[in-house]
Amino acid sequence: MIGTAHVLARRAKNEEIANKIEQMIQQAEQRTQDIMGHLASWVISPGNMDGGMSTIAEKSMGCIFKGGSTIINQVVDYGEWPTEKGLILQDGPGYDADSMAGLAASGSQIMFFSTGRGTPAGFPAVPVIKVASNSRIYEAMKGDMDVNAGSLIEGKSLEEMREEMIDQMIRVINGEKTKAETNEMDVFTFMTVNPPF
Repeated sequence: MIGTAHVLARRAKNEEIANKIEQMIQQAEQRTQDIMGHLASWVISPGNMDGGMSTIAEKSMGCIFKGGSTIINQVVDYGEWPTEKGLILQDGPGYDADSMAGLAASGSQIMFFSTGRGTPAGFPAVPVIKVASNSRIYEAMKGDMDVNAGSLIEGKSLEEMREEMIDQMIRVINGEKTKAETNEMDVFTFMTVNPPF
């Protein structure tokens, strides 16, 4: 979320949460600079560059956009159980497997995982519903993706997409396997107590 503290802090439910958001992102930026030097704000993955991004702030804007626009009710540490409901931010790594482990450790019982490049990874203890962010990836990876969010660009309304995703979630809760489960694409890694992220 580097580069987005000013946007997210405005959505905090109170000043304490706003301060935690700003501190979390400032610390992440400092860690990145400590590792990468003065070019840290330009460091993004080759896949992100192929997708048209040029800075980590651009990637971060896409990241926070996926979280919607509701009030942020809490900020928790990696693996910490939330005490609030609604939108909660977790201070943790962006790497797929590590972030899923943190969410599972925090009590998640099901996950929606959006992907622009088509990562098929799931998690061994929690069903992961894979959401393709564009139709090209969905069509190329139908055997790995559960939901095509690219259909929003093609005319599906947000309400229709929401209903489709809720229906998918209910089916998974009732025992339907996700594509990641069916394909046995489970990955498991985690960060240490004092992570370098």
